[in-house]
Amino acid sequence: MSDFKYLNAYPAHLLDQVRRLIADGKLAGHLRGRYPHAHAVRTDKALYSYVQDLKDEYLRNAEPVAKVAYDSKIGIVQQALGLHTAISRVQGGKLKAKHEIRIGSVFRDAPPAFLRMIVVHELAHLKEKQHDKAFYKLCCWMEPEYHQFEFDVRLYLTQLELGGERLWD
Repeated sequence: MSDFKYLNAYPAHLLDQVRRLIADGKLAGHLRGRYPHAHAVRTDKALYSYVQDLKDEYLRNAEPVAKVAYDSKIGIVQQALGLHTAISRVQGGKLKAKHEIRIGSVFRDAPPAFLRMIVVHELAHLKEKQHDKAFYKLCCWMEPEYHQFEFDVRLYLTQLELGGERLWD
């Protein structure tokens, strides 16, 4: 078991490298070096457009997404980076699902790769509900560097949890 809540599933040799970066005060510099700039998707409207563009490119036949927004409660309440919800309603004689995606507001000023990884993850839930092999295969199809970006997002969350500064604005 790791002493880093965001990095529990990673092997010991990687955690040792993370501990060295933290001990040497180099974790923030490492992340800034890999990702020097923040994305420009700052509003909910721009985020909706960004998500729709990715959905149209990779998941054209998936059910539509009705709402996309940044949410300041995500991460604090749900211990998540983003949420995909389907609200079911009876319409006529059929059950209709209305899909919503919410992204933690901490990622409003993150690098483009971090936002893309989270959006890809939430979009993958339109097709695959469980975090299984098929789910991660779909994530990697939409973003070939998905696993690296996920690891780096977890490094950033560790940086914040340790009282480190936000790195992009």
